[in-house]
Amino acid sequence: MSTPFYQINSQEAYDKAYQNSTQNPEMFWESIAETFKWKKRWTQVLESDFIKPDVKWFVNGELNITENCIDRHLENQGNKTAIIWEPNNPNDEVRSYSYAELAKEVNKFSNILKENGITKGDRVCIYLPMIPEAAFAMLACARVGAIHSVVFAGFSAKALSDRIIDAEAKMVITSDGLVRGTKKLLLRNIVADAVQNCPSIQTVLTVKHTGDNVNTNHLDVWYHEAYEKASEAFEAETMNSEDELFILYTSGSTGKPKGVVHTTGGYMVYADYSFRNVFQYEGDDVFWCTADVGWITGHSYIVYGPLLAGSTCVMFEGIPTYPEPDRFWQVVEKHKVNQFYTAPTAIRALMACGDHHADKYEMDSLKVIGSVGEPINEEAWNWYNEKIGRGKAALVDTWWQTETGGIMISNLGKIGIHKATHAGLPLPGIQPVLLTAEGKLIEENNQEGLLAVKFPWPSMIRTTWGDHERCRQVYFSAFENHYFTGDGAKRDENGLYRIIGRVDDVINVSGHRLGTAEVENAINEHPQVIESAVVGYPHDIKGQGIYAYVICSETARKDDAMRKEMEAIVSDVIGRIAKPDKIQFVTGLPKTRSGKIMRRILRKIADGTSDSLGDVSTLLDPSVVDSIIEGKV
Repeated sequence: MSTPFYQINSQEAYDKAYQNSTQNPEMFWESIAETFKWKKRWTQVLESDFIKPDVKWFVNGELNITENCIDRHLENQGNKTAIIWEPNNPNDEVRSYSYAELAKEVNKFSNILKENGITKGDRVCIYLPMIPEAAFAMLACARVGAIHSVVFAGFSAKALSDRIIDAEAKMVITSDGLVRGTKKLLLRNIVADAVQNCPSIQTVLTVKHTGDNVNTNHLDVWYHEAYEKASEAFEAETMNSEDELFILYTSGSTGKPKGVVHTTGGYMVYADYSFRNVFQYEGDDVFWCTADVGWITGHSYIVYGPLLAGSTCVMFEGIPTYPEPDRFWQVVEKHKVNQFYTAPTAIRALMACGDHHADKYEMDSLKVIGSVGEPINEEAWNWYNEKIGRGKAALVDTWWQTETGGIMISNLGKIGIHKATHAGLPLPGIQPVLLTAEGKLIEENNQEGLLAVKFPWPSMIRTTWGDHERCRQVYFSAFENHYFTGDGAKRDENGLYRIIGRVDDVINVSGHRLGTAEVENAINEHPQVIESAVVGYPHDIKGQGIYAYVICSETARKDDAMRKEMEAIVSDVIGRIAKPDKIQFVTGLPKTRSGKIMRRILRKIADGTSDSLGDVSTLLDPSVVDSIIEGKV
């Protein structure tokens, strides 16, 4: 596989590319887009209005992303391995698929979708474990022109139902069950509960994976039975560059998850571009991203980015600590992984298990190691760099979001200054800025501000499904003509960006963004809860934990049993990942006279810095603060 001209291999090349990308961004992205397979060339590179917002890339261009992920590789590297599936149990069989075999699987899956009434523009919900069929399902949806909405297989029936209803999905693709470590979930039974209130669902396509007996009904089609009859030939649907590719739901500052929409052409160009450059992928390298396809990281850097680049990608079913805390390193050695991409939560958890688990493995194959999902603390950065990278592999600390579609700020492999806790410089084509709260541009280095982006990039969010005004309000209303990330950042003397966390009501738990309102709404379902307020606080492993302040009725027990009841409700409504780490019973909450909860105060109490609360005299009832501090758990 030849290295494309846009893959940067030196600081000098980066500087030149960045200059070109800012001086003439349309020409910059057009030259990259021309390397892909299009059915019809675009008539205009970019139409952009950041006020509405209304952004279109490669206007009137026609393509199918799967022809670029699969078909264009078949002639020269059809026998090259595309996906290596590593099962949860290391004693189970590894499954590998060449690009030719991937073509067969995706075509058969596409025919199964079509035979069950799925056509261009339909929404399909995918609720699968980390098995190859998850990738096949995503690609098959894209091939038939359907819009996929992948939901993390671990979310509750209620959370799944909410997402199905919002997207008006016609089909759910699931499996009988999943295994993660020693835990087992019967996914088809969860789907059965979810679709009771989803009249749009016409079919539940179920993959037989664990062999468990599960509840089925008239909606069911078994994947393995349909597979036997499906043809291996399927002509990809012609898609407009701005046709929706997928919806991915992410928590926001209201209780309702928002469906972030990404479109076909621009997302394709940027997923490939960012993958090749950040990870410096070459020839026969083996790339491994440990994320789940239920998150944007799995979309961009397990499925689309690696396959667009014609790479070999590891897909992992398990967890880092099963059967022992050496599983990641065992897999790295086993498959001679060259690029490894994981979350700070996993790094911190494995660091706590001791160095000996990593020391016993040969990991000289690693050329680039990456961090994703949240800012990585200095101690974890140093351990990861020394114990896993062995001081030889480049450590890329990537910053991006579901809404950005791809990595925005990061070193490119070994290129650039590698500095603990700093993501680095923006990729060419990305124009970040720091702003004051009033929207004034901060031009100097060694300053802190609010992180925004002043010019569109190909993989950026286009809308929130069914509610474009929400997209405008959340991302484009804070600062005129800017996309606001919701993050604060610092820029050092070399222009390196350090992300310092969310400035809105979103908690980053193990790299997964959860809206405080969503968790509060779940807690408030407890019959004896009057009101709750949720904030994030520093957590040694997760990065941020969830701290809940709860006002209960006078007759409530206010004991550990009641805490467990609330935890159970949150797990049922959202999923175990949203379960509060600490629950404090309080008699009141710090509110302004207009009734707004002062979360800044609650965050400082939760993280142990209540000695710097500042003036609380303007609160409706200042005495409540002392009471909360006294009862801190």
